[in-house]
Amino acid sequence: MSRISQTFARLQSEGQKALIPFVTAGFPFPDITPELMHGMVQAGADVIELGVPFSDPSADGPVIQAAGDRALAAGVGLRQVIDMVRAFRKTNQHTPVVLMGYANPIERYNQLHADRFVPDAADAGVDGVLVVDYPPEECTEFAALLKQHGLDLIFLLAPTSTDARIAQVAKVASGYVYYVSLKGVTGSGALDTAAVEAMLPRIRQHVHIPVGVGFGIRDAQTAQAIGRVADAVVIGSKIIQLISDVPRDQVVTLARDFLKDIRLALSNPRT
Repeated sequence: MSRISQTFARLQSEGQKALIPFVTAGFPFPDITPELMHGMVQAGADVIELGVPFSDPSADGPVIQAAGDRALAAGVGLRQVIDMVRAFRKTNQHTPVVLMGYANPIERYNQLHADRFVPDAADAGVDGVLVVDYPPEECTEFAALLKQHGLDLIFLLAPTSTDARIAQVAKVASGYVYYVSLKGVTGSGALDTAAVEAMLPRIRQHVHIPVGVGFGIRDAQTAQAIGRVADAVVIGSKIIQLISDVPRDQVVTLARDFLKDIRLALSNPRT
């Protein structure tokens, strides 16, 4: 059982929902990411999604795009992201880490490093990979390679996903699936919790692993509402906004304090 599956099994046995914060690796300072990851765990994060900076992130809104641009300008690429996970693992061996990004950096890494992305990620302590622009029907070999190294392959689903698409994802996904609660890019629009609640049964007809929900979750109230119906709450753009223009010594504290409120709301779904 993967570290992600173990985490969700434990949370389910405790009657709790997973808190999954997203941050762009190397942002807002290129050397702060392992420290920030530890701070988020202290606040109650159950899984951490690390965004791999990329120059053309089609699913990302302006907040996360800007974060990625800053990280790229500071020299942060996939190799550096893997090293950040390795540094985090020196003192944390239990919190799952998922790399979220696009096909291009992975393919370039494999060209430069003799197809070493999956073994290198596994060796560093990565637990899962979410590649936004890898369609499920083309991922059978990639999923098998990840599984061989103990990594989960995570997919996005959207309000526009058909039953056929959901079924395709269900065949190859592991760990959890990430339901994008809004049409458009990250950080856009207002969350419609009723629409999310209506969609999840459709997803669960095909998908028999946990379902996390993200996009549009900005505070404890929206996180709590989603936590009532989903297995996990994913929150990213709001964290990026909070830490984008503050002194270095405030970054971890701001993120930690914000996530503590989210964790408290998820742990008390009826309050």
